[in-house]
Amino acid sequence: MTQETPKQTRREQILQALALMLQEDSGKRITTAALARQVGVSEAALYRHFPSKARMFEGLIEFIEETLFERIRRILDEEPQAQARCHHILTLLLGFAEKNPGLCRLLGGDALTGETARLRVRMTQLFDRLETQLKQILREAEIHEGLRTTLQVSAAANLLLATADGRITQYVRSDFRRLPTEHWEDQWQMLSARLLVATPHPAHV
Repeated sequence: MTQETPKQTRREQILQALALMLQEDSGKRITTAALARQVGVSEAALYRHFPSKARMFEGLIEFIEETLFERIRRILDEEPQAQARCHHILTLLLGFAEKNPGLCRLLGGDALTGETARLRVRMTQLFDRLETQLKQILREAEIHEGLRTTLQVSAAANLLLATADGRITQYVRSDFRRLPTEHWEDQWQMLSARLLVATPHPAHV
């Protein structure tokens, strides 16, 4: 989340405070009373901007969605090659996680334990959307570049996303000491070495 600025709205201040509490109070359930103290307002003031704590969490999830998928659209516009697209998207996800430790507890789902089920469903949908995007990129590689995945497309996309997801989980589990981008470029070299191969040309009769 961005640092507080003079133009920042109260709604943005509440979401930033919630993200900070997710980072600093790792593993603890956040109450609206504690959040109100963090922001410096009454609980009633919180509810003037958000009707429930669930809507506050949804505000953070919306921020994650908008940030990631806007940048992914730019990657797709600027980078034509499938392997580079996958690399940039996964690096984006890991870099975003590293810069926003509190939001990683939402990405990993542990901060949503005990909260309304729709929040966990929405976070699952975010990762499903990322995986679908990777699958589309890998399928288009055969059409546009004459390359196919060595695994089935769905298995390859799942492996790529699971690797990034695992690194984010390690980040949270280490209390944000084990950075998601640590060793990532070396690991990508290994993952990408067998990701795509040239499509064999049919023999001429």
